[in-house]
Amino acid sequence: MGTFPKTSLATLRARRAALAAAHPPPALVLAGSAPPRNYPANTYPFRAASHFLYLIGQGIEGAALRLAEGRVTLFAHEPDDDDALWHGPRPTLAALARELGADDARPVPELEAAVRDHDPAILWPQDARSRAALLAMRPRGEHADRDAELAEAMIGLRLVDDPDAVLQLAASAERSAEAHRLGMAATAAGLRESAVASAMTAHFFAAGMGLAYGPIVTVHGEVLHSDRHDGLLEPGDLLLCDVGGETPEGWASDITRTWPVSGRFSRTQREIYDVVLASQLAAIDRVRPGTSYREVHETAKRELVRGLVRLGILQGDLDGLLERGAAALFFPHGVGHLLGLDVHDMEDLGDRAGYAPGRSRSARFGDRYLRLDRDLAPGMAVTIEPGFYQVPGILADARLTDPLAGDLRRDVLARYADVRGIRIEDDVLCTDGAPRVLSSGCPKEASEIEALVGSAAR
Repeated sequence: MGTFPKTSLATLRARRAALAAAHPPPALVLAGSAPPRNYPANTYPFRAASHFLYLIGQGIEGAALRLAEGRVTLFAHEPDDDDALWHGPRPTLAALARELGADDARPVPELEAAVRDHDPAILWPQDARSRAALLAMRPRGEHADRDAELAEAMIGLRLVDDPDAVLQLAASAERSAEAHRLGMAATAAGLRESAVASAMTAHFFAAGMGLAYGPIVTVHGEVLHSDRHDGLLEPGDLLLCDVGGETPEGWASDITRTWPVSGRFSRTQREIYDVVLASQLAAIDRVRPGTSYREVHETAKRELVRGLVRLGILQGDLDGLLERGAAALFFPHGVGHLLGLDVHDMEDLGDRAGYAPGRSRSARFGDRYLRLDRDLAPGMAVTIEPGFYQVPGILADARLTDPLAGDLRRDVLARYADVRGIRIEDDVLCTDGAPRVLSSGCPKEASEIEALVGSAAR
């Protein structure tokens, strides 16, 4: 197993104290439980809720954390007599409380009385079983206003990462960069996408990590979240790999690279790749304190369209092209999102996490998929991931293409038929000065990529 930084008990205590100070009324945070795949004893791997991990630092299935009246109480399952047989020995509740710095640890059956007596605000878990159990304990159901106040308090804490969190994110990005280098090295024509995906995911498992999300490894880069790995790698294809792991404490990374199966970009592939890279580098440079993330998004759009004008795919005034939706024809998603314990951090809380008060999603195609619109601050971690995609459904939609009229040169675009999709994504930390690219260990200059692709067979 790889060596990873461990969040200190002092940091975990400080996080819990900060949440209690920001939200003095009683609060409840659940770890959740593993859902069954097809029968109760055969479950998906358990992964604790991120808010719980933020406060405790480890996953404890079925556990709950209550903050009330200056005390931290952990509710967890008591060890069973047969645990040593099926699961290995488990600590007593008293030992667990000492290990985690809780004031007390109580058996899970006592949680119902605690919910009834204290009526806490709740960060509602995602899994249906835990949610149903909570609703049974609190017959009046969800208290929207009270629960929202707790959510806002948690958002305020998790938006800006403390030093221990930054160490976790950096470690996750470093190992994910290693996985991408292995994927490049393993690529060869005639293989299935699954062979490259296996080379990358095996690295995480060998390092003692999990996957932050389902890996995207596809020659169909125009399908933004393709979850299939059965495609054949053909000479002339580009392989888009969006793959990231998470540390044992659950901190995520999210990296995308696109590389040529043959080991060499064609002239047209290289031209588009360089446009996307220029867009990404310009956007990364805007990750500075006080800059709105929407401005980062607009920077990526502007640089992409500028490059497409230079190639002759688009023609006309840059501002006019942007106003008429030219960027969204080829870059129909947001430039990225928050990154933390969730790969799309805190999206379980909806747009209240990603959008600052008074800001809301655009109604425009493309821009409406922007997941974040807050002013950046030191300690905020985000992804920067512009792309270029030839999506048939978009390019055939007259509602989107007609505003460009003759300024979309389809004859020129046809020369770039060997580019289905290119995305370049890095994990970036906002600092007091220049942005810090946590995933800088993953090559993205075209010449560096070409030197790595297929190297395992050489």
